[in-house]
Amino acid sequence: MLRINLTGTHFEIGEQLGAFFRERGVLLPERVPFPVTRERLDFAQACLPFYQEWYPAVLEEIRGLARGQGCPSAYLEGALLPMYCLLPGSCCSTFAFRQGRRAVFGRNSDFLTCLEDLYISCSFRFSDGGLPFRGNTTAFVEMEDGVNQEGLAVGLTSAPPFQVRPGLGAGMLLRLVLESCRDVPQALALLERVPAGSSHTLVLADRNGEIALVENCGGRREILRPREESAWVCAVNAFHLPSMPRREIPPEENWQAEERHQTLCRALPGMAPAPDPRDAMDLLAGRRGFLCQYCQDTGHDTVWSVVWDAGTGKLWQADGNPSRVPFREESLPWAASIPGSGGPSKI
Repeated sequence: MLRINLTGTHFEIGEQLGAFFRERGVLLPERVPFPVTRERLDFAQACLPFYQEWYPAVLEEIRGLARGQGCPSAYLEGALLPMYCLLPGSCCSTFAFRQGRRAVFGRNSDFLTCLEDLYISCSFRFSDGGLPFRGNTTAFVEMEDGVNQEGLAVGLTSAPPFQVRPGLGAGMLLRLVLESCRDVPQALALLERVPAGSSHTLVLADRNGEIALVENCGGRREILRPREESAWVCAVNAFHLPSMPRREIPPEENWQAEERHQTLCRALPGMAPAPDPRDAMDLLAGRRGFLCQYCQDTGHDTVWSVVWDAGTGKLWQADGNPSRVPFREESLPWAASIPGSGGPSKI
């Protein structure tokens, strides 16, 4: 994965990112893996009022991205704003487990191998407001997992769209949470207010040991917030909370989502009583059952894997399938402010 540190206003950060890709010969409109149709452009226009009300800063970033790329911002809005709304997104596995105030978060990002040269880990520092955070993405501006300076981690999975309506997409919601919220209660309060347009799940964990699962679909939302001393939550590319809609999807279409869910549900109860990031890494690497063991001939794979230990403030990442690529500790720009954090290491 590419690494980039971004600092400035949201517009300046977007411009930096656009120039970063352009200098490498990457023109983003040529690499969008789906047609930006009139339907998508119209849907993006319908979403704009929600972004203008709830997240105008990210629209400035998209305009900066267009400036850095030398392309129309309307095209990038048409590519980015409908994500997770009109089409299912990446097929991923996310979880968190905790004992008391010690929480561990983990996520596999499963997506297309043909786009691996576009996947980036970004560190953001804003001069126009917003908490610093580090995030990973397959899509330039929206984020798919991340952790902010306050020790709040969030990861998403997509779900089949049952009902489409304008609003913020999952990757933009996740970013807004990272920029705006210090802990899980603040994040849940924000998510209750912001109109969501996508079908998705979010798994959250914070430095206080709070964890939660949010499932969202077309205005219907259910939240699982365990109160037990020892607890866990998990998500794949389907809904599992009682009030949420279900749809039978062939395993090859959602990348064995139910098999991955069963693996998580078997493994996590035994991990919660003694949280250890190494157990999370083993689980993500497929050593506790099927989670990342895809046939590479299909053109999809686990393209990165991340573990966050909220108790120590340490984060590890594998830049590829964790069954083949080792986890390495990542340097965080604010690490010195988190008790117990140390220098980079390999696990």
